[in-house]
Amino acid sequence: MSGHGHGHGPGCGCEADHEPAERGLEFGLYRRIDLQKLQCLNESREGDGRLVFKPWEERADREKFVESDTDEELLFNIPFTGSVKLKGVVISGEDDDSHPSEMRLYKNVPHMSFDDTGREPDQAFRLNRDTKGDLEYPTKIARFSNVQHLSIHISRNFGADSSRVYYIGLRGEFSEAHRHEVTICTYEASANPADHRVDNITPQTHFIS
Repeated sequence: MSGHGHGHGPGCGCEADHEPAERGLEFGLYRRIDLQKLQCLNESREGDGRLVFKPWEERADREKFVESDTDEELLFNIPFTGSVKLKGVVISGEDDDSHPSEMRLYKNVPHMSFDDTGREPDQAFRLNRDTKGDLEYPTKIARFSNVQHLSIHISRNFGADSSRVYYIGLRGEFSEAHRHEVTICTYEASANPADHRVDNITPQTHFIS
């Protein structure tokens, strides 16, 4: 099999050819989202919020998008299947006033509602219009180093009655969730209390932050 089919002289553009694949790997966190539990509040059509979390190479696809319903706000509740170190976010919309103009990020606040968005976000961004998904907004990595749940609040757009989003890309690192080993207990059909000492049993509670 031949390579690119052209010489690798100066200005051949091979680095540019390779960049999408490399960027695609960097923006692979969409595969680590528990899509069945993902929520998008104020979406005009149920389930559309999940469609914008897609492969990097599909970010310019205009067939899949989410549009807000009663006003310009959208709120994504994004649960991951493990722990994420979030390094950057890309958000792509239409080249008009429906494009989001502000994005607010909240870490580890499951089941957020619009009533909860009055709290201070972990980070907020003023957005530029981006129809191709080329602009990345870098996060404060130290603040987003142990994320099991991410909420993205689109709080406003450039002036339209509704907001439209085609793509949300998440760049970062993923770690599998730590699973506690399951202890299988065998119970006697008819236990004799005299055979079982309970003096030393101490109840334990595990808190997962």
